Amino acid sequence: MTAVKPDKTAIRREKEIRKWEKEKARPKKNMYFVYLVFIIALIYATDEIASQIGTLMKTEIANDLFSKYGESSVGLLDILSVLVVPFQALGLLYRPLADRWGRKKFLIINTFGMSLAMLIIFLSGNLFVYFIGAVLVQFFIPHDMHVVYIMESSPTKHRARIYSSIKFFANMAVMLIPLLRKALMHDASEWRLVYFVPAIVGVITCFIALVTARETDSFIDSRLRHLRMTDEERETEKKQKNAENAQGGLIPALKFAMKHNQLRWLYITSALANLGFIGTINYQVIMSYGFARNYVENGLFASLGDEVMNAVSIGPVTEALFMFPVGCAVSQVIMGFVSDSKGRKTAAIMTAVNCLLAFIGFSVGAGMGWNTYLVGFLCGACIGSFYSTNDVLIMMIGESSPTNLRSSTMSAQFIVTAAGVAISYIVSLPLITFLGNSVTGIVSFALLVPGFIAAFFALVRKTHETKGVDMDKVTGTEWD
Repeated sequence: MTAVKPDKTAIRREKEIRKWEKEKARPKKNMYFVYLVFIIALIYATDEIASQIGTLMKTEIANDLFSKYGESSVGLLDILSVLVVPFQALGLLYRPLADRWGRKKFLIINTFGMSLAMLIIFLSGNLFVYFIGAVLVQFFIPHDMHVVYIMESSPTKHRARIYSSIKFFANMAVMLIPLLRKALMHDASEWRLVYFVPAIVGVITCFIALVTARETDSFIDSRLRHLRMTDEERETEKKQKNAENAQGGLIPALKFAMKHNQLRWLYITSALANLGFIGTINYQVIMSYGFARNYVENGLFASLGDEVMNAVSIGPVTEALFMFPVGCAVSQVIMGFVSDSKGRKTAAIMTAVNCLLAFIGFSVGAGMGWNTYLVGFLCGACIGSFYSTNDVLIMMIGESSPTNLRSSTMSAQFIVTAAGVAISYIVSLPLITFLGNSVTGIVSFALLVPGFIAAFFALVRKTHETKGVDMDKVTGTEWD
């Protein structure tokens, strides 16, 4: 009589079922959700700091790493950032793993990865090691597992409030960067020291999450439901998903959008709004050289050079950056209120106008020697409004799309946005690289202002309000 071989797949499935059942049965301690919100807030803050620190230190980093190339350093650093893009693309393969292995693992891995990246940059003694750190930062930042945690762990009726409160805290935590600049940077060449504290805080937060955070109930329920399916049910689900995917996809979404007025013009608006993208990664450079020119014009220094840039780095730029996160957070909060009360289109128009005015204000203000805190606030308001405009546009795209294409049209928006970003790089990089850092403000102005003016008119004349749209019934053809 032949012995029946055990089904290894079934054994693994049963073992995983027992694991998730045990995890779900773990009692939640008193005030667990409060602890979780605190942990997620720290992780979100680590993410925001890791996202912003390189930009907020850009002048110092560029001049140190590329000092032998003189004023072309910022352009060369931007070229280096383009080389990081392929590693960001790898995140597209990495992100879906959380749907198989769980949220907690990747919450911890991402936090540790971002912290390790900042620690590597702190220890970097040359361009190659710095590049490794920059690659790791850009690989882990887009995953946003902390956002998934918020969405899956918060009570439904308080989800938006909890998310906005945590995001506000995370934005304000960026103030740690200028605080550390003031405390640790006695010379512009000491910029690496600023990376150390957030890196250590991130590692500590990672271990706190490892010990105290639980897997989300939403993931456990979803995973158990999948594991307990029969082979027939699993095959049916697979066929259903394949059928749903057949209805979507980036190419079908782009074709659909190009055929219908509302989506077509929202895509065009997104591309136009991102022509000035270069300004969002060079705002610290624009401020630095604006303040430096003011020093020279007032006779404090003979000409732009290392001495004046060092004085600017540890002086007015550091002061201005204290108000950067405030301006950024305030502009994003205002967008949320306007979007819900007055409508998406009104919010997008308002944020576009705010971005324009704030950009002109902080770039001109730095050159004219305005109050440093005002310049920093306007800089934050500009960057916050820039990204708020993109947030509202993608919301309008989602609300203008039929259900079977919604996810695809929202994803395809990034392809269209990339067209504007690509033009921004193609035009700006040669100019900044060959003409020098001091022209960064002029080049950014020449791209952002026309782009946003064109986006403003496209919004006003060609798009329609989407607030209150029934997302179950919208077809995308209503505005043709």
